[in-house]
Amino acid sequence: MVAALILIIAVTISLYILVGYPLLLSTWKRFGPPVHKDPDFRASVSVMLAVYNGQQFIAKKLDNLLGLDYPPELLDVVVVSDGSTDATDSIVASYADRRVRLVRVPHAGKAAALNAAMSHATGDILFFVDVRQMLDTQSLRHLVANFADRAVGAVTGELRFVHSDSVGEAADIDLYWRYEIWARQQHSKIDSIFNTTGCIYAMRRTLAEPIPPDTLVDDGVIPLQAFFRGYRVIIDTDALAFDYGVITGGEFRRKLRTLAGVWQIWARIPQLFTSADRMRIHFMPHKFGRCLLPWMVLTGLIAALALPDSAVRSALLIIALAILALAAIDPLLPKRFFFRRISSPARSFAVLNAAALLSVMVFFVPPEVLWKPTRVHLVAADPLLPKQSENKS
Repeated sequence: MVAALILIIAVTISLYILVGYPLLLSTWKRFGPPVHKDPDFRASVSVMLAVYNGQQFIAKKLDNLLGLDYPPELLDVVVVSDGSTDATDSIVASYADRRVRLVRVPHAGKAAALNAAMSHATGDILFFVDVRQMLDTQSLRHLVANFADRAVGAVTGELRFVHSDSVGEAADIDLYWRYEIWARQQHSKIDSIFNTTGCIYAMRRTLAEPIPPDTLVDDGVIPLQAFFRGYRVIIDTDALAFDYGVITGGEFRRKLRTLAGVWQIWARIPQLFTSADRMRIHFMPHKFGRCLLPWMVLTGLIAALALPDSAVRSALLIIALAILALAAIDPLLPKRFFFRRISSPARSFAVLNAAALLSVMVFFVPPEVLWKPTRVHLVAADPLLPKQSENKS
């Protein structure tokens, strides 16, 4: 009886996270006032770029930033070299006559480097970017235009992935990311989103404060500073950034760090679970639910094993074993094999939930252990720049 009750509770919560809440969000009608976006609004902007050993991308990134369609006299680029040991510093220094400032700090991680960048900022708006992703030339104009609305404290853009695979990990990332972007658009219309995209977000400088140096996800912590002071945090899908769809190490490593950082945020900002969070009804299933889901699945499986032999017990265990089997064989299948349309989502589901389970390691190991640099092996024809003109909206 107890096992059956636990199973029912676990299945109910899991189904609400996976299906129920998305359906609820799709029918939500209680929206806040539309954001007053003024295309003619301008403000001084300080670009915040923290980089560690980024010689592979830094020159292209700086050219990209300096090529943004924004008044040059209002743009200040601050590059913090986080103890780089390659040619990053010398490359950045060569841009000194083009409104680019180099700040060297001892290697202490991205969060500490961003703190240093914020201390050197002079603009009214802080524009946070990463070294690898390329920006659409109009992206900064779109972001800044939203600050004409005094209720807006932070704005993020849309990250688009550049890849050629129609199946496999890249396609699964696209499916997940399309849902996430849609959910952020809905949350923006209701009031606010819960986190931004680290390679393309902007915030009023008066709202930004230093963050703990061991922070794993700055794009989750910094915007919440604006949210809990009563400002809106929104997404503008006209502001575009572009990244590689599949990177060395895959989605597991990226998700492990991100979800570990999410646990870190919840432990340090418990107000998210209280009435102080005016978006709590959405936060619980959409954000907390994602980390809760694998634990509910695991609890449900243990409860199913504890049930007496029955058709229900057998069906649940067969489904679980089928998903694991599909996930296991997916890497062995030919890249274009039609069966991967089934096996690849199963693998992605298993990998992401495994990352969610392991992300609690953040409470037992130093956060820097979970931060591994992302590696991308470029080919002669780098796909990012050509794709920009094709993806502009």
